[in-house]
Amino acid sequence: MKIKLSLLLLIASVGCLAQKKAENIILISVDGMRWQEIFQGADSTLLFNNKYHFQDLESLQKKYWASTPEERRQKTMPFFWRTIAAKGQLYGNRDLGNKVNVKNKYWFSYPGRSETLCGYYDPKIDSNAYPNNPNENVLEFLNTQDDYEGKVVTFASWDAVGRIVNRDRNGMLANLPGEEVQGTHLTDSQKLANELQHYLPEYFGKSVRFDEHTFALAKTYMAADHPKVLYIDFADPDDFGHAGQYDSYLDSAHYIDAMIASLWKMIQEDPFYKNKTAILVYPDHGRGLGNQWTSHGSETTHSDETWLAAMGPGVTPLGEVITEGQIYQDQIAQTAANLLGFIFTADHPVGGSIKSIVE
Repeated sequence: MKIKLSLLLLIASVGCLAQKKAENIILISVDGMRWQEIFQGADSTLLFNNKYHFQDLESLQKKYWASTPEERRQKTMPFFWRTIAAKGQLYGNRDLGNKVNVKNKYWFSYPGRSETLCGYYDPKIDSNAYPNNPNENVLEFLNTQDDYEGKVVTFASWDAVGRIVNRDRNGMLANLPGEEVQGTHLTDSQKLANELQHYLPEYFGKSVRFDEHTFALAKTYMAADHPKVLYIDFADPDDFGHAGQYDSYLDSAHYIDAMIASLWKMIQEDPFYKNKTAILVYPDHGRGLGNQWTSHGSETTHSDETWLAAMGPGVTPLGEVITEGQIYQDQIAQTAANLLGFIFTADHPVGGSIKSIVE
């Protein structure tokens, strides 16, 4: 009995009880990307409204319009619908009763990201200006596990992510707008990525950078240093959404899809990652409908509605999940930990994992 009790205590202490599916994981947050564009493609009420775009309508129609939602969504996000739909899982088509939502009542960026990474809705986090997050997140939990210390990194297009992951507390690498990757043996690609981020106008201010620069810094770091856990935080869809630029919003969805495809291609070509790496892709909140599409928050109906994509070792290829169901953002952190063989524990409650992904 003493031996059994000791073993149980040991297992509980290390938090490693789940069946391991992958050795590495990439978490990708896509700020303010609606489920409607993911599953229906371009919205006719916005695409054909000159108020919301600067490109000529003919070119926009050629890029993104088609007669059916299936054709439109393939035009907007071809990697999602040709690859993830074939090899992974896609959740959140509310037309089919498949729902993903945030649990927090605020429906904007800091609370949404915190809920997702911490697996916990903290009602005290009620502002994008909130200081360092007091809640432990799954990234720093993973960083304490054997073989993961120093191999968990973040690249973000919005500077508040530094506070959300609380890099001041955990000392983990979180590269933010305007910051360069440091090192004495940087590759030429890393040096170029460091440099290029400084050569575009601060279109939305100093707190953000365009996603292609965050992507370049993350991908070149991944190739050079092989982190085991990579968190990429994209911001362009939300910035263009608030600006009312539906053409650029669609473009951002399209090139983020292409960047995820590029990462997946690199994973398949690198023995360190091939057949060992899972990805989870999701937003931090949704947006409103019609004239409210530029907004989100508790006063904007539907902006608590989100979506989720998953693919990689051990993830059953269900494609677009067409059964009725409900997932919440606070389940993503535990799902990520479980895929790597861990059970995420913290000094706060943690949402349960998504069983259809981890079992």
